[in-house]
Amino acid sequence: MSNSTKLSARDRIATLLDDNSFVEIGALVTKRNTDFNLQTKDAPSDGVITGYGVINGAPVYVYSQDASVLAGTIGEMHAKKIANVYDLAMKCGTPVIGLIDCAGLRLEEATDALEGLGEIMARQSMASGLIPQIAVVFGKCGGGLGVSANMNDFVFATEEAKLFVNTPNAIKGNNEGKCDSASAAFKAECGEIDYVGKDDVDVINAVRELVSLIPSCNEDEAVAAESTDDLNRETPEFASLLVDGAKAAASIGDDNAFFELKKDFAKSMVTGFIKLDGATVGVVANRTAVLGDDGKASEKFDALLTVNGMRKAFTFVNFCDSFNIPVLTLTNTEGFCNCCLDGEKRMATAAAKLTAAFANATVPKVNLIVDKAIGSAYTIMNSKALGADMVFALDGALVGPMKPELAAQIVAADGDKTAKADAEAMIKSQISVEAAARRGYVDNIITADSARKNLVYAFEMLYLKEEGRPDKKHGTI
Repeated sequence: MSNSTKLSARDRIATLLDDNSFVEIGALVTKRNTDFNLQTKDAPSDGVITGYGVINGAPVYVYSQDASVLAGTIGEMHAKKIANVYDLAMKCGTPVIGLIDCAGLRLEEATDALEGLGEIMARQSMASGLIPQIAVVFGKCGGGLGVSANMNDFVFATEEAKLFVNTPNAIKGNNEGKCDSASAAFKAECGEIDYVGKDDVDVINAVRELVSLIPSCNEDEAVAAESTDDLNRETPEFASLLVDGAKAAASIGDDNAFFELKKDFAKSMVTGFIKLDGATVGVVANRTAVLGDDGKASEKFDALLTVNGMRKAFTFVNFCDSFNIPVLTLTNTEGFCNCCLDGEKRMATAAAKLTAAFANATVPKVNLIVDKAIGSAYTIMNSKALGADMVFALDGALVGPMKPELAAQIVAADGDKTAKADAEAMIKSQISVEAAARRGYVDNIITADSARKNLVYAFEMLYLKEEGRPDKKHGTI
């Protein structure tokens, strides 16, 4: 028996929004279909509560499915209420938060229900990049609803939630006992869930925190809170945390806070939000170890870009660019993962999408090279060539087309030992952060202690940045 906190559909709204701020819309709307004697079944609000309110003073629209009413299934009027919420939110430039607890389509309403789901999806597609969309899964979310949930910018879920397109037992060669492919833990590891909370209250509090970090629409900027942290605070601990991008990001953020997304997916790449002098900044960081609170590594990774890591990064960069959130990269990579053939099948496509995401982004972009920046893997990690506005590097970082020892082997392949040693010495002088700085590819070499203040000042100077792009409908990469 679970001890987790389970709330009703209406209580979830009350917990999500500021006290007494919820205004309900369409409270009297209910089903009108009479097939299968549906008129004899009571359906208050047609199984979904819709309306608006505020979170920490920021307006949001919200809908909350009620599993106690026809199992929260989507019917014609249920869908129209959700579509109406989207229409109002797009007019007002306000986020939409969907609290999902649904057994799927209402079969009694057949094609009316199917059409209704399609109308919701059409609104979600139209709203993408215009207003933030957050799905919070508390119970079941399957079939087309699973697709709809992942059309949101962020998907949050409780540990007990079920998110799927096909049920575990419907997958050939699988069953729920073998692998519960609908579980929140499984979906988090696959990258389809951004945050898993232990119960309703935990996940709702996380959503409130996220809303306080992001803007209301694509024409706004995230509300800058007054920072109580010292702008000139030194970060002596930063050097010891460089292997873990999440810990490193937290050390330079205001009050050492970092809101990590997709933390169980592609762990060698870190994404999330920090505040710098009160302003939200999106962080993309390479990671070679997961550090515990004791400073010891529980997991280790090579400094290589993986398919899933790049996929995680480019979707995050695209979100930040859509909603005017500056991007910081903490770079430590020396190549692409060559661990399996399956990865190689998708490697070039994932790398191309990450390259395009950074190159197309017009928000302020700052890169801090914390260790290695080698080859084309570095080029696609927010390099100067892709439009990074400022590139910093820690003293001792390595920047170049390949490791010096490998380059020497190629240059002096047919030479004697002396020639090889000479070649390696020459190449080491060229493959270095100093050489990159002399050519303008690195703007400044800094110490780990001064990382925070250098980054704060860089983003403050880039606050009013404006940058255009060729007029086109959209890219195809």
